[in-house]
Amino acid sequence: MPIFGRYIFKPAILVHNHAAGNTLRQLRRKTGPTAYLFTTERGGPMTTAGFRKMLSRCGELSNLAFSIHPHMLRHACGYKLANDGQDTRAIQHYLGHKNIQHTVRYTELSSERFKDFWDD
Repeated sequence: MPIFGRYIFKPAILVHNHAAGNTLRQLRRKTGPTAYLFTTERGGPMTTAGFRKMLSRCGELSNLAFSIHPHMLRHACGYKLANDGQDTRAIQHYLGHKNIQHTVRYTELSSERFKDFWDD
């Protein structure tokens, strides 16, 4: 299903499974009828700046030694997929990278991917 938004200029991949569907339905029940999936406490749409501030506060409350920003979630997704052994080309397509070199960075640090290469 193509998704277009304010900053998404090409179709994105929507991953939908049973658990995700249940979570989205629960969220919809909590927030009530609205045109927005993510809303603020006042019921308005969550802005990118609002999300960035919320995520930054979560990092501060967690006493992390570094600041947190939304793009780190994208990196975390890439590393998770690589560590789970997903194909690099599939990760490239999922993340929407045109150049495979932008995807390879996630696999370079994943030593777990190579542990079963040579079985004795």
